[in-house]
Amino acid sequence: MAERRRRVIPIPFRQRSRPAPEPAPTTTDEPAASRRTIVDAAIYADGRRLSSPTTLADTYRALHETPGGVAWIGLYRPSQSELQSLAREFDLHELAVEDAISAHQRPKLERYDDVLFVVLRAANYLDVPEEVSFGEVHVFVGPNFVITVRHSESPDLSQVRHRMEHDPELLALGTQSILYAIIDAIVDGYAPVVAGLANDIDEIETQVFDGDARVSRRIYELSTEVIDFQRATHPLTAVMEALELGSEKYGVTQELQRNLRDVADHLTQVNERVDDFRRMLRDILTVNATLVSERQNSRMTSLAETTFRQGEEVKKISSWAAILFTPTLIASIYGMNFSVMPELHWAWGYPMAIALMLVLGIGLYVIFKRRHWL
Repeated sequence: MAERRRRVIPIPFRQRSRPAPEPAPTTTDEPAASRRTIVDAAIYADGRRLSSPTTLADTYRALHETPGGVAWIGLYRPSQSELQSLAREFDLHELAVEDAISAHQRPKLERYDDVLFVVLRAANYLDVPEEVSFGEVHVFVGPNFVITVRHSESPDLSQVRHRMEHDPELLALGTQSILYAIIDAIVDGYAPVVAGLANDIDEIETQVFDGDARVSRRIYELSTEVIDFQRATHPLTAVMEALELGSEKYGVTQELQRNLRDVADHLTQVNERVDDFRRMLRDILTVNATLVSERQNSRMTSLAETTFRQGEEVKKISSWAAILFTPTLIASIYGMNFSVMPELHWAWGYPMAIALMLVLGIGLYVIFKRRHWL
């Protein structure tokens, strides 16, 4: 199954005539959850909204009754039965329907006969937790219909529909213009994310040079956010290139081609900034590691110097203690006052003891001085 999904023809669709499908039954085929999952459904002709059906069956019927009409159906977390109903009505390929059910796809463009299947990922910057949240939208584009399937709150396509309905000339260009408007809104939504990430990187640079111990964790977390954002923006470049390459072949108007190129330019700028962010974070991490090492080396040097000074002081204390210990030892022995002791009654005993104390003390002083202990 995974290999079959790679069979992508990266070109926009061509409007072709096709037999009108049979109207769907109004009771048996209509999923019970349609009223909850259909965010908005409308039938357009010449850039104007003609009707707003509330169920899939009503939408099918209204589209069949409107010559040259275009259906735009917006769904939020549809059930499998609803997608199967849409697949039967609009001849959607089972692989595309399977992707729309499971979600969690990377941005891509695939063609199944005259139906284009596009996966887009929206991004939203959350200021308080300093995180980037992502949403996913799947778009089925055919000659006379556009189906959008969302599994998250983002992106809000109601603003896209509002914009298109206030620009009938653009909407009248057909289903290609709706796809363009959706991609344009998603790419425009990347700008606040880029600004938020840039601000976070500026704050991290300040933390790094301030010696904040928590900055390493923040660098890692922000790097993860940037990588996730890159996975949403970079594959979209291939989608835009595919649409541009097939524009002439599939009859996309010059005005719409210019609009698509403008969106592609904005996307290129976003991708360049994202690439810069990854390089900057990698460099910041290297600088932070260097600064941490320098601070550790500085602390180790300071500790070594302190230990050395303490050792020198211990040497001096030990030297003087040894010098003072020798006369103390001699005096303590002869201070015992035993009646039978050598030289106790000798006339030169006292001068001899004093001289011995001085000689030993001076000798120890000279020895310690030569060893630089004093």
